[in-house]
Amino acid sequence: MQQSSHTTSLSIRSFQFCSNNSVTFTNMKLPTLSVLYLIHLTSLLLILAESTQPPFSCDISDPRTKSYPFCKTTLPITQRVQDLVSRLTLDEKISQLVNSVSSIPRLGIPAYQWWSEALHGVAYSLRVTQGIRFNGTIQSATSFPQVILTAASFDAHLWYRIAQAIGIEARAIYNAGQAMGMTFWAPNINIYRDPRWGRGQETPGEDPLVSGKYAVSFVRGIQGDSFEGGKLGQHLQASACCKHFTAYDLDNWKGVKRYVFNAKVSLQDLADTYQPPFQSCIQQGKASGIMCAYNRVNGVPNCADYNLLSKTARGQWGFNGYITSDCDAVAIIHEDQGYAKLPEDAVADVLKAGMDVNCGTYLKKYTKSAVEKRKLPVSKIDRALHNLFSVRIRLGLFDGNPVKQPYGTIGSDKVCSQEHRNLALEAARNGIVLLKNTDKLLPLSKTKTTSLAVIGPNANSAKTFVGNYAGPPCKPVTPLQGLQSYVKDTRFHQGCNAVNCSSAFIAQSVKIAKGTDHVVLVMGLDQTQESEDHDRVDLLLPPKQQNLISRIARVAKNPVILVLLSGGPVDISFAKNDQHIGSILWAGYPGEAGGRALAEIIFGDHNPASNLYTGGRLPVTWYPQSYVNVPMTDMRMRPEPSSSYPGRTYRFYQGPKVFEFGYGLSYSNYTYEILPVTQNRVHIMVESSNPHRYLPVSEMGDEVCEKMKYTVKVRVKNHGAMAGKHPMLLFVGRPKMVNGRPVRQLVAFQSVNLNAGERADVEFELRPCEHLSSAKKDGSMVIEEGSYLLSIGDKESEIQVVK
Repeated sequence: MQQSSHTTSLSIRSFQFCSNNSVTFTNMKLPTLSVLYLIHLTSLLLILAESTQPPFSCDISDPRTKSYPFCKTTLPITQRVQDLVSRLTLDEKISQLVNSVSSIPRLGIPAYQWWSEALHGVAYSLRVTQGIRFNGTIQSATSFPQVILTAASFDAHLWYRIAQAIGIEARAIYNAGQAMGMTFWAPNINIYRDPRWGRGQETPGEDPLVSGKYAVSFVRGIQGDSFEGGKLGQHLQASACCKHFTAYDLDNWKGVKRYVFNAKVSLQDLADTYQPPFQSCIQQGKASGIMCAYNRVNGVPNCADYNLLSKTARGQWGFNGYITSDCDAVAIIHEDQGYAKLPEDAVADVLKAGMDVNCGTYLKKYTKSAVEKRKLPVSKIDRALHNLFSVRIRLGLFDGNPVKQPYGTIGSDKVCSQEHRNLALEAARNGIVLLKNTDKLLPLSKTKTTSLAVIGPNANSAKTFVGNYAGPPCKPVTPLQGLQSYVKDTRFHQGCNAVNCSSAFIAQSVKIAKGTDHVVLVMGLDQTQESEDHDRVDLLLPPKQQNLISRIARVAKNPVILVLLSGGPVDISFAKNDQHIGSILWAGYPGEAGGRALAEIIFGDHNPASNLYTGGRLPVTWYPQSYVNVPMTDMRMRPEPSSSYPGRTYRFYQGPKVFEFGYGLSYSNYTYEILPVTQNRVHIMVESSNPHRYLPVSEMGDEVCEKMKYTVKVRVKNHGAMAGKHPMLLFVGRPKMVNGRPVRQLVAFQSVNLNAGERADVEFELRPCEHLSSAKKDGSMVIEEGSYLLSIGDKESEIQVVK
């Protein structure tokens, strides 16, 4: 239909955008269609302006700003917060106690979202509209390896650099107007106590020292501090939140769910296993947030535990930040656990305990009635608001236009930058663990390998590689894509219909395997097998997947290469002992660059940036399938021989293992020598009337403990033909396990770069009060007299502790 040439006119006003996003019009006449077009264009421009403007308070163009003390950056944060809170009505106060915070227009305070994720890269969750959006100019973020693989590098500075990159990308996304919050609920530093835990992949592993150092590195990196700490000041680049406080490491096992689980934990285990990572996070990392967990500990919900939140975290450890609940953790205190008789009781319990913000809506619904029923004084609400607004002010959200503030110049070009993508590759390479390499099958020859079979349900799945809590990756590379760049004649088959391998395509896979020089099998698990709210019930690969691996291995021309993707340990004894399987690589969930990293490792290609190959080491014990006989609900770390309870983790477990904590091969061969120390006797330098052969650390004081530290030197040599970045792990133990002491305990670790044939002397600092102490049954830390063994590799050195 032909459009009529007749048009009508309409009086409107022309418009222009002002700095405050308002529109100014002047009288004019335009054709109606043009008017409609301009109205539509105006709407689009307003949306665009809104989406690119980060939310903030105290705009200098707002005349009210000058009259509000909470907007005056020259005042102390405490004074600013006191002024702000004093201006709020009770309803306004309550609106600020949940993760999705309402705006307060009369004070120029925008809405805020406390919940954002950044476990191993800026992420989002499909479960909720949270603080981060990838629907604007920024549509992806660098996806680093899942934490369990990053931990396998045993490189604290690498951990820091990753978190630093995440913090930079987070701030860039905020500056681009695609964030409603800058508080990120990471890292997860719970101890990976049981190999079946679906969320163990999110953690740095089973060792408290490693978890604590990871927490410190991550928090300092993302918040904008230096690697050594102490240079942060009051401004935060982004806010970190250490979770889940405390003794949380069961999600859904055989019908036992995290929401109602009562973790029965001894004071001894709390003191030397479950609590140390959180203490490090707070005292050394200076985290600005912690999250209380769903579960109860010895009958008390974590989020309602005054001793945990206020006495321990704030009182003993000096925590200065906000405490959030896990999502709906307040509601379950009444609705699922029955700990609180009424919803108002649950609200009162958590606020009195020291929690500040509820991920969920319970505080929004029931806080006012709790006040009206005199179950809760308003002072507890004010205390929570003080902590919450203090963090938002530290983030610069009440200092006017953020572009003019610290971190305001971080642009969108920092997201998915080449530097960050190279770092993701480096992290994957440094974490991947070589578990088996019979007759030095790896690395393959790039010139002699003319054809390659790549088989497996994980071989071409970018989704599997990024793990959980991931955002859209920048430029993901699967193993298939990575290997195709090395061998032109690369043939692929999925092998199974899915990772659970309910249907295996054996005939097709065998046919491909028979016709190529080498076979790479990319198998393992994915989020359908292990994830949040889904713990495993066994430690084996899916049966048909395991059968497929064995069938292919028997017919291949050469021993096959098995690549395992998994967050948790898998009993692969069958592959470890199969002569047809020449090499095994554990790749965790290696992030967006994982496929390229695997291909480079398989072909021995050097990273041009470092010219180094790194072999990671396992951050968890790999148990045999028989370990599933141990109830996952048993929180005890220490063994109980009388009941055949074997204990947990390398520190206490003495049963059979598939692979030990810290195990990992390399393409090079390294030897160690513990050099003679200036002292092999540690004197407890404090007067005490204690008649026992131990002394409580609490009686020694910081000054004495500082004087007792000394240096241990280890000489390491690379005897191989390839350069390498080698993780070194120093342990201490007693000749036999007595008084509940660990069998051995990691006390220090660092990575060293060595060329072929090169040697180096590496120094480790030994702090007796920290590294030689152990927990008694009452939770007190003591140093015992007697003999201790320092060990690294196969070398040992004895030291004596005397009073």
